[in-house]
Amino acid sequence: MTATVFIDGAVGTTGLEIADRLAGRAEFDLIVLDDERRKDADARREALNEADFAILCLPDDAAREAVALIDPASGTRVIDASTAHRVATGWTYGFPELVGRAVVAKADRVSNPGCYSTGFIALLAPLVRAGLLPADWPYTCNAVSGYSGGGKSLIARFEQDLDIAWRGYALGLGHKHVPEMQAQCGLSVAPLFAPAVVPAHRGMVVEIPLPISAIAGASSPDALRDALAAFYDGSKIVRMGRDPEDGEMLLRGSREPSDAMDLFVFASTDGSQARLVAVLDNLGKGASGAAVQSLNLMAGLDEAAGLRLPNL
Repeated sequence: MTATVFIDGAVGTTGLEIADRLAGRAEFDLIVLDDERRKDADARREALNEADFAILCLPDDAAREAVALIDPASGTRVIDASTAHRVATGWTYGFPELVGRAVVAKADRVSNPGCYSTGFIALLAPLVRAGLLPADWPYTCNAVSGYSGGGKSLIARFEQDLDIAWRGYALGLGHKHVPEMQAQCGLSVAPLFAPAVVPAHRGMVVEIPLPISAIAGASSPDALRDALAAFYDGSKIVRMGRDPEDGEMLLRGSREPSDAMDLFVFASTDGSQARLVAVLDNLGKGASGAAVQSLNLMAGLDEAAGLRLPNL
């Protein structure tokens, strides 16, 4: 049976990439509004309530307004790609590998994880849950992303000003991803998060440095690596990466779209220090790919259907 899907905010970067992943798939029929009707509240309300699934690719306030337009009796199930509901009561966090595929499959309200959050949580949450790293350590997270994650205005800025080599932001330490990072990892202390943007259209590297010898109760890098490998064993989407032979990692401007995420544990020879690293596509597992993964599960399909999963 074909399910109807309405992407509210379909002309934005995330919406366009979701539509691209759904194109040609017989399982879904997209409800599409023309340019004039997509700005009309009545037309949007009708589409939201007609759809089996509504995917919200909107700013936070607009996402909340869209949810309010949905009649509970309509049966419309929602995936919200904004920040609005990521720590909200009654919403399922759309990270199937962490919260459980069955939990996402039966959910009516799913909040898509943030792109940076996806890498941080994928690395740290399983290790804290297993007691291999403490929940009360003041973790730091350093990350760089391609500029497409900032939406149309940042894309235009980077493509017009070719002299930008690095853009650090959230210097007031109030980045909107921090609450979900803390909540999903069960941390008693909010992580210190240092994000930046580089002149690549897509791609993301998220790192958690660990002074193992200074962290009471921390396990060895080998134990951390083994635990992550076991946690994600069998996943087509989250994989343990192969350590680079030349001792370096590159984020290339020509990177192809990918809905996979690769995890790494690098360590000093004596094991006293480690670097947890996640490499993903900010528009893939960090946004559109994650939304389609949840949609697949909610529709009773293989979670990887229609996703771009290149080999390691």
